[in-house]
Amino acid sequence: MFEFLIKKLKAHPRKIVFTEGTDPRILEASARLLSGTFLTPVLVGNADEITKAAEEAGFNIRGAEIMDPANFADMDKMVALMVELRKGKMTEEQCRKSLSQANYFGTMLVKMGYADALLGGATYSTADTVRPALQIIKTKPGSKIVSSCFIMVRPSATGENEVLAMADCAINIKPTEDELVEIAVETARTAKVFGIDPKVAFLSYSTLGSGKGEDVDKMRNACEKAK
Repeated sequence: MFEFLIKKLKAHPRKIVFTEGTDPRILEASARLLSGTFLTPVLVGNADEITKAAEEAGFNIRGAEIMDPANFADMDKMVALMVELRKGKMTEEQCRKSLSQANYFGTMLVKMGYADALLGGATYSTADTVRPALQIIKTKPGSKIVSSCFIMVRPSATGENEVLAMADCAINIKPTEDELVEIAVETARTAKVFGIDPKVAFLSYSTLGSGKGEDVDKMRNACEKAK
């Protein structure tokens, strides 16, 4: 799976923002990425603190980009854009305060084209990682909801790894039938990005129609709508 992604990235190198620039796991990931040329890490935080943390942890991050909200040259431009994006929901002062936080600052780096992707959650909660994306990046045209999926890799009976995209295990608690259809379609599209030829299953507590109830009917109806 990773070979497939690396091949795509080598053809089109990208930049990825890490919002927790001093976390040892992020520093290790950055050091490993810097040994290649296909995915450049952008670390958010104070340059001195990040460099010190990397030295103490024994990771070479020479070549990584470090961006600090405290001295970012285009901060005024970033604040103005965020005010526009929030459409009266946040004042300029509130936007500037939010952008002093790595999760919001990193998300705006992606929005403004300084980077192509973002990874967070090493120390931030899921909610604090997802919220800026909901407010700033928003959904793509045609999508009504935000959903998520886990990419799971496990050994199969043939000895080769089986790759599964499992959704929605983090965002939507009680989706409607139509939302389940959208989640299934978007998960299948995500699976294709990872080189998976998706076969879609809608899961419930019923095995071969043995169970009855609202949740079972909802999954069955969503499956028919998706077809």
